[in-house]
Amino acid sequence: MTTSTRPYALLSVGELLADFIGHYVSNSLIDALDFRRYQGGSPANMASNMARLGERVALVSCVGNDSIGKYLVRQIEESGVEAQFITSDPLEPTTVVIVSRTAGTPDFVAYRHADCQLSSAQLPDSLLAQSQLFHTTCFALSRQPAQDVIIDAARRAQAAGCQVTIDANYAPSIWPDRQQAWRVLSDYFAAGALVKVSMDDVERLYGEPQKNERVIDDFHRMGASVICLTLGPDGSLVSFDGGKKQDRIPGKKIDVVDVTGAGDAYWAGFLTAYLDGNAPGNCARAGAAMAKMKLTRQGPLPDKVDRKTLYTYFE
Repeated sequence: MTTSTRPYALLSVGELLADFIGHYVSNSLIDALDFRRYQGGSPANMASNMARLGERVALVSCVGNDSIGKYLVRQIEESGVEAQFITSDPLEPTTVVIVSRTAGTPDFVAYRHADCQLSSAQLPDSLLAQSQLFHTTCFALSRQPAQDVIIDAARRAQAAGCQVTIDANYAPSIWPDRQQAWRVLSDYFAAGALVKVSMDDVERLYGEPQKNERVIDDFHRMGASVICLTLGPDGSLVSFDGGKKQDRIPGKKIDVVDVTGAGDAYWAGFLTAYLDGNAPGNCARAGAAMAKMKLTRQGPLPDKVDRKTLYTYFE
């Protein structure tokens, strides 16, 4: 476990929602017949994954005052995440996402409600000063009032010496205004963010495929301190020191069972290794080890994960 004078290794901010995931593999939601309910939301999954690795983490989120919201808070607490900063909105129901089970990028539909209703009162300076990492997602940033609340908190987090991170998981179906997304991400990256982005995210964010060099140059220019570009089966590319240093981590062949949540598993492994003081390239190797655990099993990761397994592929 990371030793620090700050009690929280991770303060994860954003969506806690119910994922209804197809029980059987299908091409899209058109072909999906049966669904199973899971606790979802990328920030919530990130928090759960890092708690599994032995870190003390807290989630800042909002659910509805309904049975699904109560189920989600119970699940997040059982995973070891502190839930005292989760609020319950009296008017908006809990957010729900319907997801296909596929071998590639899942098809999904989001029914957005309470997840957007974050308030600045949930993110006081005193809490930011107790946290080593401040994490969020494009999903969380895509709507008001959460958007302004998170951007303001990220600036204050940086000022408080808390490292800002983001999964830049942009999707036009969630955030149709691509130009606004670029402006908001630029504001967030400017806090010296550690950024994870996949090739699918890049294509959606730019509107077309891009060369790795272009993405890295753009993101560093916007203020990102470390960029981790995940390349699917081809591994990942990590850029740091303003792009002066890069590390390419090759992919390893595995038999994929379920891709849902693999990105959150990867970033939890990466950030845990980062907190343990490892170089960016080895952080990416730790992320790949954690992602492999998720890709090769259906449903969530085990309740406890030995963090030593993250460091199997270190060089």
